[in-house]
Amino acid sequence: MQNIDQSDRFVSIIEANKAIIYKVANSYCHNTEDRKDLVQEIIIQLWKSFATYDDQYKYSTWMYRIALNVAISFYRKEVSRKKISDPLTDSIIRFTDTDDTDDSLPELKLLRHLISQLPDLDKALMLLYLEEKSHKEIAQIIGISETNVATKINRIKNSFKQKFNTYKTT
Repeated sequence: MQNIDQSDRFVSIIEANKAIIYKVANSYCHNTEDRKDLVQEIIIQLWKSFATYDDQYKYSTWMYRIALNVAISFYRKEVSRKKISDPLTDSIIRFTDTDDTDDSLPELKLLRHLISQLPDLDKALMLLYLEEKSHKEIAQIIGISETNVATKINRIKNSFKQKFNTYKTT
């Protein structure tokens, strides 16, 4: 009975926070099939660590931390190996792919492109920054100091400002 309660609780937490999973997957995978695979892997890893969830953290912090770690590992594996067809079906993942971005604005397209070009840690930082997470929460998720978070974000923002200014003058 306890296992059923735990399963129901897990599903409700995932449903309530599924946008986190899709934002991370969309940030690290541009191919639809890869995104589906990554979403599935994130959910599997969330389930595996659910029993050891530390309630001193918000569910969103816990989910971001796992999702980003899985995404970085997944991305590195995909880059280093050939594409292999996967016999899994769409029915395994029952969530709808919620990509809430509007790429009709050239500035937004440029921002997404610049973020996609960042190293893994910086990409994760910007994803969390754009989600309006506090420096403290970003530090907990990424596993670096708040000062380091602030420094890295400022450097990335300054770099982006220069690139946007170059874009506007061309």
